[in-house]
Amino acid sequence: MNKAVRIRLILMNFLQWAVWGAYLTSMGSYLVTAGLAEKIGLFYAMQGIVSMFMPAIIGIIADKYIPAQRLLGFCHLIAGAAMIAAGYYGLNAGSDVRFGILFPLYSLSVAFYMPTIALSNSVAFRVLGKNGFDTVKDFPPVRVFGTVGFICSMLFVNFMTDGAGVQFQHTYNQFFVSGVIGVLLFLYCFTLPACPVNRQQESQSIADALGAKAFRLFKDRGMATFFIFSMLLGVALQITNGFANPFISHFKEVPEFAGTWGAKNANALISISQMSETLGILLIPVAMKFFGIKRVMLIAMIAWVFRFGLFGLGDPGSGVWMFVLSMIVYGVAFDFFNISGALYVEQRSSDAIKSSAQGLFMLMTNGIGATIGTLSAQAVVNHFVYEAAVPNWSAAWFVFAGYALVVAVLFAICFKNPGKGPYSKIA
Repeated sequence: MNKAVRIRLILMNFLQWAVWGAYLTSMGSYLVTAGLAEKIGLFYAMQGIVSMFMPAIIGIIADKYIPAQRLLGFCHLIAGAAMIAAGYYGLNAGSDVRFGILFPLYSLSVAFYMPTIALSNSVAFRVLGKNGFDTVKDFPPVRVFGTVGFICSMLFVNFMTDGAGVQFQHTYNQFFVSGVIGVLLFLYCFTLPACPVNRQQESQSIADALGAKAFRLFKDRGMATFFIFSMLLGVALQITNGFANPFISHFKEVPEFAGTWGAKNANALISISQMSETLGILLIPVAMKFFGIKRVMLIAMIAWVFRFGLFGLGDPGSGVWMFVLSMIVYGVAFDFFNISGALYVEQRSSDAIKSSAQGLFMLMTNGIGATIGTLSAQAVVNHFVYEAAVPNWSAAWFVFAGYALVVAVLFAICFKNPGKGPYSKIA
């Protein structure tokens, strides 16, 4: 029975992340073909905006009113239906895609998808705990299949083509793929073990759920500095998701690289990043033990410099090795920042504010930081690429690399090394 439970949770995670993988790294390419290249940043910024409040609202509902596995299904139904509607609009609009119609449909979808990331984790934790599993030991092997689902979905939209021979990664069909998977997950959620609500527990305000209690951590200078730099580095999180595919795909218009495999299969190339991310997770315990949080965060920041810089220097021809190295570096850049940062916050916060502290960390990074980052990145790309007489993608990537380098240097100067732990807790 226990083995069957794990298999069911593995399938849930596979579908959960496959929904996102269908469009997260390729939507920018479709927006370029739809004439909305200068709006890419707004689409990706919306993920950060809704992440500031929707997970908190949905979390409160799951705790007190609707069982988590059912609410997970309902959220996926709404998100999937809105994404299918976006695909249907793209199908009928052809080359006359209007921002005022596509963007609201997309926004409705991500507003209900983003909370499902935390909600699916909650379902997995409850089901594993109820069935006698050690969540610390047994959740990671379940969660890793989410990354597998993400990669499979990416590769599907990369290699699948429509009747005209155009890959899904460049068309509205990626929205259909995401929406259909979401609806399938809606149906599957109602077969999952029940996660009872607790109607008797003390009510939690949305402000508390957003991490308001954790602002007391700012009274500690070291933690205040940590959170500020978390926001500054969070600026980098969504840049390559939004612009890597359009950048690599643009080489198809360059005669020298038009026939190269990389130019034709941007999503497949980018999927190496997710493979690297899976391996990066395994390095974190060792890195935290030997280097401590400051050096681990610095390694992440320097990795972002290489992530962006290698994009600026590489090409899908003889320079494709730089693209591949950039993808490999991504695992360290993303995991060493996100996961080690979350572990540090866990270790520094008292039991009374642990959940709020994690909410604050997510707000600073994936909320405020990522939103500012995608909007700023759009301005940079517009200046050097879409509004320039001669498009210069390399200049844009070097700007991003320079920003990451400045943040790294300032962090090295301003953040006092707290050592390798154990760390004193802040009440």
